[in-house]
Amino acid sequence: MNGLKGAVLAAPFFDMKLDQTLLKHYAIYLRLELSLSDNSISAYIHDVSLFQQYLEAKCNDIELDSVSMETIEQFLSFLYDIDIGASSQARILSGLKSFYRYLMQEKIINSDPTELISSPSLGRHLPEVLSYEEIQRMIESIDLSQPNGHRNKAMIEVMYGCGLRVSELITLQISNIYREDGFLRLIGKGDKERLVPIGDSSLEILFQYIEGARLQVRVKPKHIDTVFLNGRGMGLSRQMVFLIVKELAKSNGIKRNISPHTFRHSFATHLIEGGANLLAVQQMLGHASVSTTEIYTHISDALLRDTLTSFHPRFKKN
Repeated sequence: MNGLKGAVLAAPFFDMKLDQTLLKHYAIYLRLELSLSDNSISAYIHDVSLFQQYLEAKCNDIELDSVSMETIEQFLSFLYDIDIGASSQARILSGLKSFYRYLMQEKIINSDPTELISSPSLGRHLPEVLSYEEIQRMIESIDLSQPNGHRNKAMIEVMYGCGLRVSELITLQISNIYREDGFLRLIGKGDKERLVPIGDSSLEILFQYIEGARLQVRVKPKHIDTVFLNGRGMGLSRQMVFLIVKELAKSNGIKRNISPHTFRHSFATHLIEGGANLLAVQQMLGHASVSTTEIYTHISDALLRDTLTSFHPRFKKN
């Protein structure tokens, strides 16, 4: 998310929809009437810019007065799907609410589509988890004859095999792969470094891509050390990884709400189910507190209860 901030003021906006003049007036409103700091104003404009980019990509650039409550809800669902956390979603929604209040105040629109939308819950929810068989089926279904086949297979293998966040996946550097030792050096949240083991089979698949298909891409100088590249020789975006995962799940008949983060959840859950030490899992995931990791024990409990209610005669429904 932070990577978008530098480009916010240069990003294209709606014309009436939202032209540069309207944007400048909104910034003046934030400064003079709400007495916000420069950093806060940049953050609010960033939120509107992110929504504008979503509209352009998903909704054919519809006008602001045509945006409905459903459009806003679909945008929030999109943020969830690309692994934007609940607290960040709440902040972005707050920015949109402020913008629409301004539009209403200036009589630019007649109704506020954000008025009845509540902020995403910051409570703890059990995340979606794939079975090992489902993940294996997805990996095996990837067509290696396609240009990005080896890359996509390596991505899924590393996300699941090492429990990576999508941000860690797309910023993974070749120089941070310790092949002989079987470790990846990762830069996680808060620029914290950690070492994560990687299995021999995952390493083999990863280097089949690095020493094979990746060599066919003309790499931009800035991305010479980046592992996963698009066809233009640049690093992948979170959205691109999300779309790849969604398409792969769909092609394998998986109808649940799957995202790149699902592989991280599955990694942790399968470790806990297999009897792994909670503190070891915490370290591999890069969680600051073991209480965050404990959610995966609850997932395992839920799976056990589902098994009991499905197969035990005293729990079966008549």
